[in-house]
Amino acid sequence: MVINSLEMHTPKFITLCCGCTIILAILFTGCKAIVSPLVTNYTDPYHEKVEKAGFAEKSVKIRQTDLHYAEGPKNGPPLVLLHAQLMDWFDYSRVLPELSKSYHVFVIDYNGHGKTAAPASTMNANAIGNILATFMEKEVKEPAFVSGNSSGGLLTAWLAANKPELVKAILLEDPPLFSAEYPRVKQTIAYKSFETCHTYVASNSKADFITYWIGASSAFIEKNAGKKATPRLLAMVKTYKDANPGKPVELRFLPVMLRMFFRGMSRFDPHFGDSFYTGEWNREFDHAEALRKIKCPTLLLQANFETRADGILDGAMNQNDADKAMTLLSNAKYQKINASHVVHLDKPEEFIKIMNRFFLAPQSQ
Repeated sequence: MVINSLEMHTPKFITLCCGCTIILAILFTGCKAIVSPLVTNYTDPYHEKVEKAGFAEKSVKIRQTDLHYAEGPKNGPPLVLLHAQLMDWFDYSRVLPELSKSYHVFVIDYNGHGKTAAPASTMNANAIGNILATFMEKEVKEPAFVSGNSSGGLLTAWLAANKPELVKAILLEDPPLFSAEYPRVKQTIAYKSFETCHTYVASNSKADFITYWIGASSAFIEKNAGKKATPRLLAMVKTYKDANPGKPVELRFLPVMLRMFFRGMSRFDPHFGDSFYTGEWNREFDHAEALRKIKCPTLLLQANFETRADGILDGAMNQNDADKAMTLLSNAKYQKINASHVVHLDKPEEFIKIMNRFFLAPQSQ
C-alpha cells in the first residue's frame, strides 16, 4: 500500500492515492509555471468554517510538553477528541462545526503531532496518557466524553482505564487493540511505516520527514504512477513549503483523506512511529488489562479490514480482536461500519450521528 500505515490502509484509500499521484505527475509535466500558484495559494476551506464555529487554537505547558489544542464554544458537555497517528487536530475539521453545536469540544495534538512540541522520551502510552490527564484536570475541569481514532483510541482507552474520574463515556474509533502490541505489530501493514520511522531516527537524517517518507516510498509510487511521479510529488511538497514557511503542507489536488495525511506528516515526529517499531509505545500498557479496568460506557466502532494472503493484517483490528475486546469490556456496545480507518473523515455525517446517539441520547431518556 502507498503509505504503509495503520492510519490509512484501505483498498479504497490506495486507489485514491495512486490515482492522485498520476494526476499530480501529469499536472507537473510542462506546466509548472501554471500549477505553482495553484499549489502555493491553497488553504483548506474548512479553516474558515471551523473558525466561524468558534474554535480557537491554544497551547498549554505540561511538564516538558507544549501541548497544542483547539477549543470550541461552550455549547454542551465537554468532549475531548484524539486524532489518529500521522494526523493532527484539523483532521476533525469536517465534524467540528456540527459537534460544536452540542458539546464543548477540545481537540488535541498529542505528543509527536501537529504544533505540539515534546521530547522523544514521551512517545509512549503512559507518558502521553498522563499528559492528557493533566490537560483534562487543568483545562477541561470536569468529567468529559472522550473519542479517539486509532492511536488516539488507544489513548482514550488508557484514560478510561487509568483516570476513570476524568471520563464520562468513551468512543473507540477503530483502535488497533492487540494488533499494535509487540511483537504482533510485525504482522500488520503498519509495520512498514514504523520501520521507515525507525530508519529515519537511526540514521539521524536531516531531511524533513515528509520528504524522507516520499523517498522511502518511491518504489511503490513509481510502480503505480510512473517513474517520474516521486520527483514530481516531491516538487509539489517543496513548492508549497517554500511558499508557506512554518505552515503544514496542504495540497489542493488531493482528496481530503490524502490531504490530511500529508498535512499531518509534514509536522509528524517519527520518534512516535519508531516507538511502535521497537515496542516502547505499549511498554507497561497491556491492552487486555486496560480493557478489563474500563467501567464507563464504551462504544467500540470497527471500520473495514482484511487479512492478506500472507497473513498480514491490513486494518486496525480483525474480527477476533474486536470480539476479544468486547468480552473484556464490562459496559460496552459494538458497531461495525462500512468505512475506512478514519471514520470521521470518510463518513462524517454518519460518525456524528453515531457519536450523538451514544453520548447524548441517554441524557434525554
